[in-house]
Amino acid sequence: MAEAGLVDRLRHCALLYDGTEQYLAAAVAFAAAADATGAAVLVAVPSDRLAQLREVLPGDGSVEFADMAVAGRNPGRILPWLLLPFAAAHPGRPIAVLGEPVWPGRTSWEYPACAVHEALVNVALASHTARLLCPYDVAGLDPAVVADAAGTHPMLQDRAGERASPAYADPLSLIDALNVPLPAPPAAAAVRGYAQADELSQVRSFVAGIAAAAGLGPDRIYHLTVAVNELTTNTVAHTGGPGRIAVWCEADVLVCQVSDSGRLADPLAGRIPRPADAPGGRGLLIVNELCDLVRLHTGPQGTDIRLHVCLPTAGR
Repeated sequence: MAEAGLVDRLRHCALLYDGTEQYLAAAVAFAAAADATGAAVLVAVPSDRLAQLREVLPGDGSVEFADMAVAGRNPGRILPWLLLPFAAAHPGRPIAVLGEPVWPGRTSWEYPACAVHEALVNVALASHTARLLCPYDVAGLDPAVVADAAGTHPMLQDRAGERASPAYADPLSLIDALNVPLPAPPAAAAVRGYAQADELSQVRSFVAGIAAAAGLGPDRIYHLTVAVNELTTNTVAHTGGPGRIAVWCEADVLVCQVSDSGRLADPLAGRIPRPADAPGGRGLLIVNELCDLVRLHTGPQGTDIRLHVCLPTAGR
């Protein structure tokens, strides 16, 4: 069995658990091992598990807690708005994170973005002294999701202990494999093209009008139009060609897809916080912060970025 403590590099491990008893025991052991090394500890799990862990983990301030269903509702927020800021807040110390980005109840829309996040962790935190333990409910999740965890995590832990994952894949190759075309917008989607900077105010009004009719409140409409403006501004500034936006409602979600001829070359775009004095480069960071889910496909033919905003009827 691998050593319980931290090592001098990233150790990203999937906890394949079956039942609450195993989950809590693994969490307690993880936090104790981290504390013994002087690591800063973060627990970021959905609210029902968060309540259970608060009962069994130290309440003396040595463990920080976050509700992953809020902080990680959009998996694209987890690195730039949770994990990397946590590491930056503890310079010179190792970090230990019990983080559960995938749980039963994640929708089929959300899961691909979760898998991308898990793969990107291996790139974004590669230079950090960190241990991440990511619980996967083997009884409650689709077996294909559990199998994917073995591909995105170099280490696996179950009742038998911790071991190297024989299925672990090069993260950049895996991200390429996950970069698949998005389903086509429905025929009933409202569509508008744009090509010039002076058209973008009309694009914002177009999106705001549909969002209001769908029942979004003023704040959420503002957030969505800011996100759309970031993407459409990038089209005009960087692609030299026209763009297209499609908007529609799907179940309890308002969806906006921005498409243009550009290609997104950096898989970590929108995932790494920018220094306050750095010029530009914050568009996708802002988009990830403001939307409930962001999915994208990029390739030689162009890029599609799909924004999801939950409608009030979703109860989230």
